Amino acid sequence: MIAACHDTVPPDWRGVLADQLDQPYFQELLAFVARERNAHTIYPPDPQTFAALRRTPFQSVRVLILGQDPYHGEGQAHGLSFSVQPGVAPPPSLVNIFKELRDDLGHPIPDHGFLGPWADQGVLLLNAVLTVRAGQAASHRNRGWERFTDAIIQALSRRQQPLVFVLWGNYARAKRALIDGQRHGIVDSPHPSPLSARRGFFGSRPFSRINALLTERGQSPVDWRLPSRAALHPAPPPTDRLSPNGNR
Repeated sequence: MIAACHDTVPPDWRGVLADQLDQPYFQELLAFVARERNAHTIYPPDPQTFAALRRTPFQSVRVLILGQDPYHGEGQAHGLSFSVQPGVAPPPSLVNIFKELRDDLGHPIPDHGFLGPWADQGVLLLNAVLTVRAGQAASHRNRGWERFTDAIIQALSRRQQPLVFVLWGNYARAKRALIDGQRHGIVDSPHPSPLSARRGFFGSRPFSRINALLTERGQSPVDWRLPSRAALHPAPPPTDRLSPNGNR
């Protein structure tokens, strides 16, 4: 079982997270998700569970944008926080992110919601919980994912090379205690959800703040402008799996 657990996580992250992958809670978590996939529709599809780690290698991370759990609507979640595949209508929180990007940096609102180009520049788009049952938000919370993703945050915080952590909303802000704020930059604000965006997310200028913090730490800024849908390069094929008996 331990070998199977190691196979689920991209190779460059395995060494960083080896102490987690070998623990019983992680094996129990994989078994739970496998049972859920056999009985229900679970998002994202099995091969995309660890897409954020696969798309942004550990040493390449310059920014971490932390989400809560995956979108629970059909066809939305694909393993990158806040992102949807090209051709899927951007959910309200992502619409608000794009509005703030336009107001902050003047970039046009894209004609899609795919954030892969950010991930390819070192922006780790990580949800705290990596799976969800269709139509049931937060249905996989408190099953072990939080312990695993907390370990990711802590591993990045221990890394000598500085990065910027982006914490939107109270749920994400609670993770501040895991981060070395002397070494790394932190950008926080209310969540971009329609329920809270007007309480401080709009006008917070997160993208220019992130780039300023990167520059202060000797790193190049992120190009937040997204290409048009027609210009997008195909996403790399999925190579991981959640468990040998997953149904996707």
